[in-house]
Amino acid sequence: MRIDKKEIERIVAKALKEDVGPGDITTKSIVAKDKKSRAYFYAKESGVIGGLKIAKSVFKKLDGKTNWTSFVQDGDKVTAGTKLAEVKGSYRVLLTGERTALNILQRVSGIATLTSMFVERVSGTNAKILDTRKTAPGLRLLDKYAVKAGGGTNHRIGLYDMILIKDNHIKVAGSINAAVKQVKKHLGKKIAVEVETTSLEEVKEALDSRADIIMLDNMSNDMMREAVKLINGKAKVEASGKVNLENVLSIAETGVDFISVGALTHSAKALDINMKFENQKEL
Repeated sequence: MRIDKKEIERIVAKALKEDVGPGDITTKSIVAKDKKSRAYFYAKESGVIGGLKIAKSVFKKLDGKTNWTSFVQDGDKVTAGTKLAEVKGSYRVLLTGERTALNILQRVSGIATLTSMFVERVSGTNAKILDTRKTAPGLRLLDKYAVKAGGGTNHRIGLYDMILIKDNHIKVAGSINAAVKQVKKHLGKKIAVEVETTSLEEVKEALDSRADIIMLDNMSNDMMREAVKLINGKAKVEASGKVNLENVLSIAETGVDFISVGALTHSAKALDINMKFENQKEL
């Protein structure tokens, strides 16, 4: 996934509005308007980096004359102490944009790092790690971008770009077959249809309804193996529910195509990154 320029501008504008508001009163009171400086971003722990272009945009939004140089790229794995980027320009701008830029870099890099750990755990299997809609409100595209930076795969963006028939939809429709028929009748066009199942009987019904993807929700590994055999390539298979780093490999080994992990975006720890001023004299 790529984040287009307009989305970056939206994220940055909103983040700066809530942090800076009408102005950074502390910095304006202490730092001379014409004072210049430079600072560097460092990784304080190992991880996968993401969000560099967005962090750059923070400073560019505050002052278009700010100069930014990246020394690594989004998706790169780094070790503690790695110099990530340099920013130089108005000392006021650097101080004002510091926290917003760090918040973005740390969150995106944290999600990318956790995602990469899941991806590495299932290396050697056919399973792909999927994200979910369990993202920070208003930052979904940013969070999903972070998953891609970590080597993961994006699931649907929202409720509008893919059909996912869950248990409550099935209850209202009366059955899986009825739900799928209603969806196809309503849309009148080809769009991927995924159905959530919790038993082998429901898997059979989802197959009969010609679902494109069948989700195996909170099933045991043994049941998932049986489901994969039953589906036999007639639909893609997604495993979901209580996935963690300890059990993800055993889930992948059942033969599923995808494993969705909500923790990628709702429980990722921010990567420890700092911004250090190394030359405070005027440039």
